[in-house]
Amino acid sequence: MTAIIEHEALRRPERFTQRGLGWVPWLPPVPEGELTDVQRHALVEASRSTSPYFRLLARDPEALRARTLTDLDIFGNEEGGLPRWERELSAAAASRVNGCVFCASVHARAASRLSGRGDDVQRLLDEGVGARVDERWDAIADASAALTATPSGFGAGHVERLRAAGIGDAGIVDQISGAAFFNWANRLMLSLGEPEVV
Repeated sequence: MTAIIEHEALRRPERFTQRGLGWVPWLPPVPEGELTDVQRHALVEASRSTSPYFRLLARDPEALRARTLTDLDIFGNEEGGLPRWERELSAAAASRVNGCVFCASVHARAASRLSGRGDDVQRLLDEGVGARVDERWDAIADASAALTATPSGFGAGHVERLRAAGIGDAGIVDQISGAAFFNWANRLMLSLGEPEVV
């Protein structure tokens, strides 16, 4: 049986933040020097080998590779659809609803950097997805929140609101993909460890 790792002296974040955070696992990750060729291939990017999160997921290389390729396609494929910062906003909104402080920090920071709208992003973190900014922003945040809270709660009304805000079908797919992926990814991360202030 694998022992659970407890982090009694961990400096836990007290609120949502755009600041860079660390993450510690409750189960032992594969030591970096012991990663097999199959596990390294599953990381997709060699730099991920320094992350305890990805080294923990490397225990199931096939799932890790599929997860990483999906993530990279949603956020790295910018041909048509939403601009990258709005994809990051969608992920940040889902992470805020789920209470995943680590993921919210990563995606909020990216949304701020790419959009130049750091104050608006901070309002999302401080006040939650109900913070009103502008119609396009609010449509993305509300659709992400609905999909995250109860997938069946996302419906035609959200799609029509996104269209009315000037988002085409490819952008709607990007919004749904960002929120849905991070709804799943948050729950995985929240069940395997916790964030720390570094």
